Amino acid sequence: MATVEHCVVCFEALDADLNNRKPLSLEQIQSSWAAYKASSASVTGPSEAPLNPALRRLAADGVSSSSSSSSSTSLSAAGAATPATSTSSLPDTPPTAAPLFVTWNTVDPDDDDVSLRGCIGTFESQPLSEGIHEYALISALQDTRFNPISKRELPTLQAAVTLLTDFEEADDAHDWEIGTHGIRISFLDRGRRYGATYLPDVALEQGWTKDETLFSLIRKAGWMGSRSKWQDLDVKVTRYQGKKVSLNYPEFKKWRDWVQSKQ
Repeated sequence: MATVEHCVVCFEALDADLNNRKPLSLEQIQSSWAAYKASSASVTGPSEAPLNPALRRLAADGVSSSSSSSSSTSLSAAGAATPATSTSSLPDTPPTAAPLFVTWNTVDPDDDDVSLRGCIGTFESQPLSEGIHEYALISALQDTRFNPISKRELPTLQAAVTLLTDFEEADDAHDWEIGTHGIRISFLDRGRRYGATYLPDVALEQGWTKDETLFSLIRKAGWMGSRSKWQDLDVKVTRYQGKKVSLNYPEFKKWRDWVQSKQ
């Protein structure tokens, strides 16, 4: 399943791209995030102990855009942080590769309501060390429903990662559970093939029934036929699972400032 560190990768990728610097790798982020959380949780007196040389080099590599080579240094003493959420059908530890989606939201500072700002992913399994970074930028900068995310928007953002698992062909269009399954539909109409997907959290967050979800997804796929005719379509459904994990920019900024302070 996804972890908070995966969300940090999203912010790190976008922040680095917008500020023309080299981002830290997933492995480096996992190490530094664990050290950051341990530092935040411990009481060390008036001043913290200095960062060990390996992590100091890691931090320096991450903030320098003039480095001549990409650093692959990781700290063997620090492991990945415990996943923020879990389900019984998903593994306890994150995989090294998976189909994935990256979602960007804007967060209203007054009531914490979120609004979609970009969401793109892939059903092809991706090495997480590369795929999360890649799709963080694609969903932030290339989602054609929105303008590319700008640097000034960073403080308002939330990043979310969903790793997809347990793909199954549904027996019929209603053979899935709201709040448990995401669905991917495909159908033919007048010689044209249509397809679209909703992640597992969408129907629940919108308060939709299964029929409302299916009709909305058919519209999302581009089918513009009569509302009274959509149930005549031979819609094939693949259901899947995946727990979304999210992180708001202020927490990312605290971690990034901590990394820079350890140079």
